[in-house]
Amino acid sequence: MSVDRSEVVAAQGVGVGIGLLALMVTWLVGSRLVELVWEPPVGPVVALSAAVVVGIVTSIAFARRLAERARRG
Repeated sequence: MSVDRSEVVAAQGVGVGIGLLALMVTWLVGSRLVELVWEPPVGPVVALSAAVVVGIVTSIAFARRLAERARRG
């Protein structure tokens, strides 16, 4: 079967959206938890850095997984 390219692109877009959601949740929860350990400006920087890493990893993982499912049909 021929893979419709739009399905793969849509799957990758959904993966990026899930990654952005993970970034936001990690940032909200992480900033509260890190605030207990470190004071500004170290705490927010650590929380944001962790959120960015989690968001990127989640985006890549879900985009690949969903794109592979779209390719398989």
